[in-house]
Amino acid sequence: MLWALPVPVLLALLWDRGVAGGWTLPLGIQMQYLPTPVEVARRLGDLAVGGIIDDTYSGTLWLHLYASTLRVVQGFAFAAAVAIPLGIVMGRSRLVYRMLEPTINLIRPIPVTAWAPLSLLIIGFGDRSTIFLVFLAAVFSILLNTIAGVKAVPERLLEAAAMLGTRPAHTLYKVVLPAAVPNIVAGLRIALGLSWVILVVGETVGIRVGLGALITQAREQSRTDLIIAVMIVIGLAGFLADRLLMLLVRLLTGRRPLLP
Repeated sequence: MLWALPVPVLLALLWDRGVAGGWTLPLGIQMQYLPTPVEVARRLGDLAVGGIIDDTYSGTLWLHLYASTLRVVQGFAFAAAVAIPLGIVMGRSRLVYRMLEPTINLIRPIPVTAWAPLSLLIIGFGDRSTIFLVFLAAVFSILLNTIAGVKAVPERLLEAAAMLGTRPAHTLYKVVLPAAVPNIVAGLRIALGLSWVILVVGETVGIRVGLGALITQAREQSRTDLIIAVMIVIGLAGFLADRLLMLLVRLLTGRRPLLP
């Protein structure tokens, strides 16, 4: 924590000085239009507990955070449930890989933002459309990393397992899956971060409760302090989600030396 604190403290100081001095940054960013760190901190406190600014957003943070977290967890869990088994099969079977790889790499470059209008038409407004977009954002990172991890399993491990009497049917979960865990976890971490990124896109239309919806409302009212406050909340939520994911993986893997 001590090593990590100087950077955000320095950024906050530069931010404060930039607003006070009206700095103009590259790309024409004019800091004079930004709120100060103190104003954002007041807004964060009011969002969390209320009683500071006392407007329609006071004390509503936990409601919005809960709704957004639920959507992220559902979309991410669905993506992991689809991508990990499919990635293992594609990594082990050349036939399945040759059949599916061209189609997957054809769909993968399509940005999730391009899927957003279509999802509203075929799914409708509400949670399911957002969960679908989160799923699309997460599934390919998990899938590709799982395939890479399975393909990278050394043949010597499989040969050693066979020499020790491991049945071919047991090789998959006793040798291949443990060896591929670092790659799978890397894919999960990337996908979880992308899930929070795309969440904002999914919550901008047809949803009134959620962090993305809160940013949309703040934009319509030109409340820059609220926008930055919610951005900070999303960053903290993504950070904590990543730490919880790593904790869960370590609990599941026990003392096995699978992760750094």
